[in-house]
Amino acid sequence: MGAQWKQKWRELAADQKGKIVGKLVREIQVSVRLGGAHPEFNPRLAAALINARKQSVSKDTIERAIAKGSGTGADAVQFETVIYEGFTPHRVPVIVECLTDNNNRTSSEVRVLFRAGSMGKVAWMFDHCGLIEAHHADKSIDIEVAALEAEAENVEPMEIEDEEAAGHVGARFFTQTTTLDAVTKALKAAGWQVTSSELGYHPKEYPEITDAQREEVTNFLQALDGHDDVHRVYAALK
Repeated sequence: MGAQWKQKWRELAADQKGKIVGKLVREIQVSVRLGGAHPEFNPRLAAALINARKQSVSKDTIERAIAKGSGTGADAVQFETVIYEGFTPHRVPVIVECLTDNNNRTSSEVRVLFRAGSMGKVAWMFDHCGLIEAHHADKSIDIEVAALEAEAENVEPMEIEDEEAAGHVGARFFTQTTTLDAVTKALKAAGWQVTSSELGYHPKEYPEITDAQREEVTNFLQALDGHDDVHRVYAALK
């Protein structure tokens, strides 16, 4: 998804359980704010709840997150979405999506992280689109046919890290920004287990880098993704 670079080490980067839970809770809150509190009508929330339960987030924590996101909880919060653009070391374009209740704090801290790279306009190097990650139990399924039937714009294979889905076929589907919900529902109806469904950024091209450079870039991306206010990191790194 432009963020596929992080699939293998996401949990390792967030080595504290509290940090993992914090990001999952924030995703639930944002999903509710954007699409409502009913997962049957909000694919992004449905995917967030699946991921939260896999990480053993308690029912009470999930319910509080939904209440906060809907503005009905006693401590309801409103996050502001802030986008930062720039380059990692070795000039790999990156877009960072933050959710914050204190923009001054977040801006200052993210800029410090970017000192290892550089900040600058790179959005034109990405397509803004719908991104859906899903897996299917039928090993014989053709992901390109599945994409056509669901009316997705494009699809690419995706490695499955979830042990519970071992042996499943994984795919990342790309949609227009206006068809994300419809494609998500079509995939679910076809038996796909959707693990994420959201608007994001997909790189148009990927710069060539060496293995040594890749390690340096990955360390930079890990540092960004590990920040509490960073919600999504999209990088032009395969």
